Amino acid sequence: MSFDKGALVYVNYTAKVKDTGEAIESTVEDEAKKLSIYDSDRSYGPRLVAVGEGWVLKGLDDEISKLTVGERKTVELAPERAWGDRDPTLLRMMPIRKFGEKADELRVGDAVEVDNRVGIVRFIGSGRAQVDFNHRLAGKTLVYEVEVVGKVDSDEDKIRALIKRRFPGEVGEKMPFRKDTAEVTLDIPEAAFLAEGLQVIKRGAAADIVTFIPTVTKVTFREVYERKEPKAPKAETEEKTVEAAEAPPPTEEPVAET
Repeated sequence: MSFDKGALVYVNYTAKVKDTGEAIESTVEDEAKKLSIYDSDRSYGPRLVAVGEGWVLKGLDDEISKLTVGERKTVELAPERAWGDRDPTLLRMMPIRKFGEKADELRVGDAVEVDNRVGIVRFIGSGRAQVDFNHRLAGKTLVYEVEVVGKVDSDEDKIRALIKRRFPGEVGEKMPFRKDTAEVTLDIPEAAFLAEGLQVIKRGAAADIVTFIPTVTKVTFREVYERKEPKAPKAETEEKTVEAAEAPPPTEEPVAET
C-alpha cells in the first residue's frame, strides 16, 4: 500500500553518483563514515519526509510514495528527476578583478559567490575566470538506497516529529507541548531563546503543524523562564588529627607523702 500525499514517514537513504560512485549523502552515521562523507556537525538518523511535499528531490519523493514501511529499494534518478540537465547559459566568463582582494587566491574548483549566487570556478586564464552556476550535480544520474523505517500516525507523534524538524537536538526532543482540540501550545525553553533565526523557526513549526494536522487551527508559543534556586553553600568541616607523637604526655597523679 502506497502513502497518501502529506503522510509523514521516516526514511533512511544513501545517495551516490551513478557514473563515478561518488558518495553524496547518507542519513546513516556508520555508512557516512564508511564512505568518508561523515560530518561531525550534523546529526544522523532517519529523515522525516512529508510525502509529495517537496522535502526531498521530486524523483525520490515519487519513489518513497510507492513504498511501504520496512521496504528497502534501490532507485535510479535520471537528471530530469534529480538536479536537472546542465544549462550552458549558466556558465559565465568574468574578469578576475571582480573577485577583489581574493583574485590572486582564486583556483579552479573553488566555490565562489557572485551576485548572491554560488558557482564553481571551471577555468582561469588571460585575466578571466569561468564560473559555473549549475548545481554541482546537474546532468548526473543518482542512485539511492532508500528504506522507509516508520510512519507517524498520531497527532501527538506528528507534533513531536515536526518540532524536532525545526528545533534540532535536545531542545526539539524535550520541548513540552499541549494539544487542546484545535490549539497546540509549545513551551520554548531558555536554551532556545538565543537561537539564530528563532522567529523564522517558530513560523515554520507553526505552519508545519497546522498543515499536517488539519484539526489544529492555532499554534501558541510560550517563552518559559524558570527561577534558578541558589545553590546551598557546601558545609565546611574541619578535621583535626593529632598524631601520637604530638599528643601531650599523660598527667601524673601527685604521690601522697607518708
